[in-house]
Amino acid sequence: MKLKLDENLDLRLAAVLAARGHDVQTVRSEGLAGASDGRVFEAAKAESRLLMTLDLDFANPLRFPPAGSAGVIVVRVPRPLLSSIVETVRAALPRLEQEVLAGRLWIVEPGRIRAYDPQA
Repeated sequence: MKLKLDENLDLRLAAVLAARGHDVQTVRSEGLAGASDGRVFEAAKAESRLLMTLDLDFANPLRFPPAGSAGVIVVRVPRPLLSSIVETVRAALPRLEQEVLAGRLWIVEPGRIRAYDPQA
């Protein structure tokens, strides 16, 4: 997967994903820290990268339509601790690696993955 991690995700998650063979870039490393959500979304879209974030604003498909993008993954954990985020993402990766992610919104929670496909 080609991923862009939003600035609200710890950089150590990028290392976890890269260790699994994924191509990971971060909003911080690209100088987009502090940029608007719209700018981050458009940057991910222009680079054909799946956007991974904790920001629930990206879970609104009317504001950030996943169609035409590489997709959006919103990680939802009860407490945004690195260990919880990493555990939740690691548990979801086997399924996500099997799915067509492009054009869809994915909500990843502990023990649960929901997908929104605007074409369905």
